[in-house]
Amino acid sequence: MRCKKGQQFIMEGAPVNGLFFILKGTVKVIRTGINGREQIVRLAKEGEIIGHRGFGTEEYYSIGAIALQDAVLCYFSKENLQETLLDNPKFAFDMMLFYANELNRSENKVKSISQMTVRERVIDSLLYIHRKFGDLNGFLNLPLSRREYADYAGTTEEQVIRVFSALKKEKLISAKGKKIGINAIQSLKKEINDHNYFLDS
Repeated sequence: MRCKKGQQFIMEGAPVNGLFFILKGTVKVIRTGINGREQIVRLAKEGEIIGHRGFGTEEYYSIGAIALQDAVLCYFSKENLQETLLDNPKFAFDMMLFYANELNRSENKVKSISQMTVRERVIDSLLYIHRKFGDLNGFLNLPLSRREYADYAGTTEEQVIRVFSALKKEKLISAKGKKIGINAIQSLKKEINDHNYFLDS
């Protein structure tokens, strides 16, 4: 299936009917927090799965998913996936390892975020996007709004703007509209080194 930029293809709380593989494009995975505030759980790109945490015993999706860019998705129904897992032990084993790795990353992220300052969480978000999506012409290859940075870092838009302003003054980053460039990646890594920035890729 094809999704236009901004189109939501998984609704949080909807019945689970399958999962999606991203063939092309970028997707944000969200959960609704306190007072209906959107929290970005992760950012996914081509080659990744969306909706897998609802697969199995869950009846409803605990997350929503929205295309950040035009995307092409491959949909697998619960029934098709269950048949494949039962017929293919190697695939079932690989899925088990995938889920174990996902759980490990989630636990590490919760631990790190609970111990980080707002500045460190914003820096962690920048480094995560840099690791996952890389650079394009000197800027991160995934332009996000300040609100989206805030939703991922678990803070407010005002705080993100404040941290970005400080990082620009320190010449650690540059900005042009929505585009953010990292000028001193080692300096940013050093700031959050104690939190094992590399755990979430």
